[in-house]
Amino acid sequence: MISRAYHATLFALYQLCIMLGIAAMPLAIAARQAGFTIPVHRVLANVEAAYESAQH
Repeated sequence: MISRAYHATLFALYQLCIMLGIAAMPLAIAARQAGFTIPVHRVLANVEAAYESAQH
């Protein structure tokens, strides 16, 4: 039961991170033109790795 709730929570978090990454795209483009980057890809990679490891 806890495992199912954990998987569902990780999946929802993963989907939320993807949505936030897409929504933050204009901000990320402006920040890159200003000379710095927003590490959204690292957050997404970490959540994806947690989700994938929970699958097995």
